[in-house]
Amino acid sequence: MSGNFIISHDPETLPAPLLGAVVAIGNFDGVHRGHAGVIERAKALAARLHKPCAVLTFEPHPADFFGKSAVVFRLTPEVAKAQCLADLDIDGMIVFRFDAALSALTAENFVSDILVKRLNISAAVAGYDFHFGKARAGSPQFLKDAGARYGFAVEIVEKITADSHGSIEAVSSTSTREMLQNGDVRSAAQALGHPYFVLGTVVKGEQIGRTLGFPTANIRLDVSNRLRHGIYAVRIKYSGKLFNGVASYGRRPTFDNGAPLLETFLFDFNESLYGRELSIIFVDWIRPELKFDSIDALKVQMQDDARVAKERLADLSH
Repeated sequence: MSGNFIISHDPETLPAPLLGAVVAIGNFDGVHRGHAGVIERAKALAARLHKPCAVLTFEPHPADFFGKSAVVFRLTPEVAKAQCLADLDIDGMIVFRFDAALSALTAENFVSDILVKRLNISAAVAGYDFHFGKARAGSPQFLKDAGARYGFAVEIVEKITADSHGSIEAVSSTSTREMLQNGDVRSAAQALGHPYFVLGTVVKGEQIGRTLGFPTANIRLDVSNRLRHGIYAVRIKYSGKLFNGVASYGRRPTFDNGAPLLETFLFDFNESLYGRELSIIFVDWIRPELKFDSIDALKVQMQDDARVAKERLADLSH
């Protein structure tokens, strides 16, 4: 992540480099192509106004707050969202804690107290389906009218679509989540505009993979994650470099059927990764998670999984 990218939590006033920002407002979970369209419009407006550009977003996801649990399969938990946004070459991310106080704000008070008084924005950009304030009473038109009253510009971005299996459909976080729950990481990458990835710290596991000849880097994913359990061809970003590999996400039914764990085997790699931060980039689905009758049968399948992953990764690199 760029050292110039600023993350500001619950600011009373914006940090100096973000003063007078043009803000793209929304949850932006996944930072998919539709979100990127909103952000690109904000960047263009910021350039015309000679102002910084930032995203205004909320944590936790409002559905999780109201549901009092991890209701939403988060495509990009906060750290991953920040990385995606930094990659879009904007100046920062403003994160407001979504709590009882924020949820009780009327749409009018959200504009007057947050956008005007605390952030003093120059302009706001939002998607066609953006709603805000108590009971989601604030609509895109409400935001435009409020901007006219308070003196900040407002632009609303219309629906952005993608071609999915021959049909045109709106790009949405919901449809992308469904793709990932089916293991369809290729279609998810098309919808997102970038490959689906997860970030995490390598933890020490049972070291079963090592005994099978496949030592793995193990990461526990966000509790909301509902990626389909199975085997994937992956790329691994570590210390600024990319490595190829094969990953298993699931409960290890041959052994313990335990809590879900992402286990990644890096090809041609022999460093210790315990405690290290990795980005696992999902390239292609290989097969579902299976229970094997013997360890030998599992080892044969793991060797074949590695072969298939290498082929898939080689095909996509040409």
